[in-house]
Amino acid sequence: MLKAQSIHKSYGQLHILKGVDLEVAKGEIVTIVGASGAGKSSLLNILGTLDRPDSGQLYIDNQELSKLSNKNLSNFRNLKIGFIFQFHHLLSEFDALENVCIPAFIAGLSRGDAEKKASRLLQMLGLGDRMKHKPNELSGGEQQRVAVARALVNNPALIFADEPSGNLDSTNARELHELFLQLRAEFNQTFVIVTHNEDLAALSDRKVTMKDGLIIP
Repeated sequence: MLKAQSIHKSYGQLHILKGVDLEVAKGEIVTIVGASGAGKSSLLNILGTLDRPDSGQLYIDNQELSKLSNKNLSNFRNLKIGFIFQFHHLLSEFDALENVCIPAFIAGLSRGDAEKKASRLLQMLGLGDRMKHKPNELSGGEQQRVAVARALVNNPALIFADEPSGNLDSTNARELHELFLQLRAEFNQTFVIVTHNEDLAALSDRKVTMKDGLIIP
């Protein structure tokens, strides 16, 4: 599902990623761990096509991405990739259903089709009675589940999560981790997750450790 070869990235004089190689199989849950400053989030941004590497190759779902224009890359990202962040980034003026619909609208779905998909996801995630609530009317755990539904609405090939349980208490964090396993079981979703949470890392199929801009054995 994902193959990264010899990924290098520098910001100014700072060489952040120093030739990272990573492969992730379809349906696999991989966590990336390591100390702050190891390059985890920088790698996730490149794997998720939010940033481009200085050199190296990236393949997602058998598509080589380096030669795509910014517009085509943006379209690929919208259709193939879902993102879950530590801060949910829900839009405060929209209710839960509308927030989940936004990527589907960008992909060109009609309002009716987008709302149908979003509603089904929110019901599956236990938020069937919270769809018309705005973010400030939802708990932290509920907000993060809305963000998960938003990441899933276009049925992406790959989901990237950056510290997804970082702002949740232990109960909500455990429920979110179990949700990832449930989604993989139901939809064969592939997850790449950056985390400091050892419980989440232990639940994954494979834990990858980064140090000084490289994945270490």
